[in-house]
Amino acid sequence: MKKNLLLILVLTGFILVQFPARAQEEKSKKEAKKPTGLKFAGLPTISFDADMGFQIGGLVNVFDYGDGSTYPEYKQSLKLEISRFTKGSGINQLFYDSKSLLPHKIRFTADMSYLTEKGLDFYGFNGYQAKYNKAFVDDNDPLYKTRMFYRYERKLFRLTADLQGKLYGDHLRWVGGIAFVSIKAAAIDTAAMNKKKDDADKLPFTENLYDKYVKWGLLSEKERDGGNANFFKLGVVYDTRDKEASATKGIWSEALIVYSPGFFFNPEFSFTKLVLIHRQYFTIVPKKLTVAIRLGYQGTIGGTAPFYFEPYMISSFSSATKTDGLGGAKNLRGIMRNRVVGDGVGYGNLELRWKFLQTHAGKANLDFSLNGFADAGIVLKPFKVDESKIPVNELGQYFDFSYKNDKLHPSFGAGLRIALNENFILAVDYGFSTNAQDGLKGLYINVGNLF
Repeated sequence: MKKNLLLILVLTGFILVQFPARAQEEKSKKEAKKPTGLKFAGLPTISFDADMGFQIGGLVNVFDYGDGSTYPEYKQSLKLEISRFTKGSGINQLFYDSKSLLPHKIRFTADMSYLTEKGLDFYGFNGYQAKYNKAFVDDNDPLYKTRMFYRYERKLFRLTADLQGKLYGDHLRWVGGIAFVSIKAAAIDTAAMNKKKDDADKLPFTENLYDKYVKWGLLSEKERDGGNANFFKLGVVYDTRDKEASATKGIWSEALIVYSPGFFFNPEFSFTKLVLIHRQYFTIVPKKLTVAIRLGYQGTIGGTAPFYFEPYMISSFSSATKTDGLGGAKNLRGIMRNRVVGDGVGYGNLELRWKFLQTHAGKANLDFSLNGFADAGIVLKPFKVDESKIPVNELGQYFDFSYKNDKLHPSFGAGLRIALNENFILAVDYGFSTNAQDGLKGLYINVGNLF
């Protein structure tokens, strides 16, 4: 179980390195100050996982506000995140976003990430059709197999470049992008995880779910070890938000075609996906209370997508380090990461955002908000699973094919937001699932609003 050892430091310090942190006590009926020039913010990453080890690292975000005339929008932003688990997992991301680098107000966004996970969540496909048995990962239960039963090892390299420009008027934009995505998949390295552990804490050498899927042939030889999923992205965005990072009114909708052709260094697979996302923001009490909704769909409309790319969530713009789903911090809070995976998925989020305090620290604006939320997701198009390949004596343990169609996976919870200059946002959420098949709860500490 992951334990955030410095949660209090994260919540209160959140390392605002660009000013001496002496917060003024007056609440902001005053107008927000307009920052200028370069502003820095950062966040430490210190945690512990019994199997992954200690995680140490941090995140630094630099915002360029120029002369302040575009505030709360920045001219350009650079984010660097680096962290390491002592057992080998790691996060390495460099993310750049500019609204001023290119002429004609063309927005340029680039991301370079290398993510290594010694234990990435894997629960199978098609939602409730894939059974989750908590006893298999509970080392105090007689049915215990291994704490890593629903995990596999993954290394992901991602290099992306996206452009956005005006299509018609001030709100309709075109989007174009290119992405190089290389993914390596492997079974859990139990021997490495057991190093320097007491005998009582060591993982048993046994098959996990990924091993079984490989043995049964549910993951083909072409995909079981990973591969490339390089793609082109083209679409349109309609955006009337009043502010990007913390909108209180307006619409942000998009339609994207994602094409991963065989000739683009993808020798094994060629596919096309459709992405539709609608977000809308309603002001209930000006500067205080906002309702935000998001509805999304992502599905394969041509070709065959490999299993390792099915959880990869795509949008016109995202600075998120990890893009896995459905389930987890960025879409279904309280539901296990990658629990709802299929060839086509739908999801929705509803948030009530209450900004209860606006103040200042040095020359920076600080906003504090409480959020209540409800999330839900569902598999709309199943990933093909040949049940004839599964041994009859094991079929009932891992599958429930009475679910010809998936059912809704709901969750709910609450969270806290601390925003620096309305752009660097520390987000803490605690979510609960409504079905034990999806897990029970989850604590998430991230940067940025969900949408």
